[in-house]
Amino acid sequence: MTNRPRKFLITGVAGFLGSNLAERALADGHEIVGMDNLSMGRIENLTEALKNRAFRFLQRDVTEAATFADLATDFDVVVHLAAFKIPRYGKAIDTLKINYQGTEAALEFARRLNCKAVLASTSDVYGRNPKLPFSEEGTDHVIGNSKSPRWAYAVSKLFDEHLALAYQDAYGFPVVLLRFFGSYGPNQNTTWWGGPQSVFIDCVLNDKPIPIHGDGMQTRSFTYVSDTVEGIYQSMLRPEANGEIINIGNTEEITILELARRIHRLAGKSGEPNIQFIPYESFSGKKYEDVMRRVPDTALCAKLLGVRAKVGVDEGLKRTIEWQRRFTAASRQQSA
Repeated sequence: MTNRPRKFLITGVAGFLGSNLAERALADGHEIVGMDNLSMGRIENLTEALKNRAFRFLQRDVTEAATFADLATDFDVVVHLAAFKIPRYGKAIDTLKINYQGTEAALEFARRLNCKAVLASTSDVYGRNPKLPFSEEGTDHVIGNSKSPRWAYAVSKLFDEHLALAYQDAYGFPVVLLRFFGSYGPNQNTTWWGGPQSVFIDCVLNDKPIPIHGDGMQTRSFTYVSDTVEGIYQSMLRPEANGEIINIGNTEEITILELARRIHRLAGKSGEPNIQFIPYESFSGKKYEDVMRRVPDTALCAKLLGVRAKVGVDEGLKRTIEWQRRFTAASRQQSA
């Protein structure tokens, strides 16, 4: 693996993962063109990157045909992180169309340049398969009933994976598909868009009830952002990743109920957290199908990328709580 400076195109750059990835790559001396329509990303996430002469920001929509037309042709890697997923799985049409159209546009650009493409997928594609841990080669996809809009996001990402591999087979440029498991940390969205930890932290800091869907015994594997970003970054540089599907995650499994309790404790609160259990039926007109356990097999990530999660859940939550505390205070000052 050469250490020469490279040029990357990152879609969704003003979002949670995109902004953190940009800082990681810039720190190593690479050049970046970042693209985001700012529908969910925040330009404030790029405050430091925008000070760097090696970074250029374009406010554009990846689903529009003209978005890539005038870009340079000397990129080494296209990193496609832009995606759409409505929390609690509404707006299925937007989820399906935006994810397909954005991925197709990014792949078409990579095909035109004949350069490597790294695409974000999700642990959601494993669906309800009870076989744990989820491995890239040994775990089948068990997607639920098509009448449940809960599966629109998983299906959109599965289609993206197949489309990317079909482009690789047809046109000969390498693709890498990364399945993320519960990333969290600085620059995360502080609503349900960011995940349960975002909402739980907000509720704890503002003395509001913590909403837990179902009984809270469903488990997840939360991955601190620096560990996720290192996996993305190494997949961009290492040829060993080409053509592969790779889990990026932490193998530490935790129930959603325990997550709420830890956030309450780590935020310095005493006593028992004020938890409000919400039946699935209350936010879905159709039967909601949850995934009760989600744990990655990360052996391939360690083998091909040399990356293992380093930040434990407690340490990661401490950092995230402090970041969100500062973010909330700053937002209040701006709106005052």
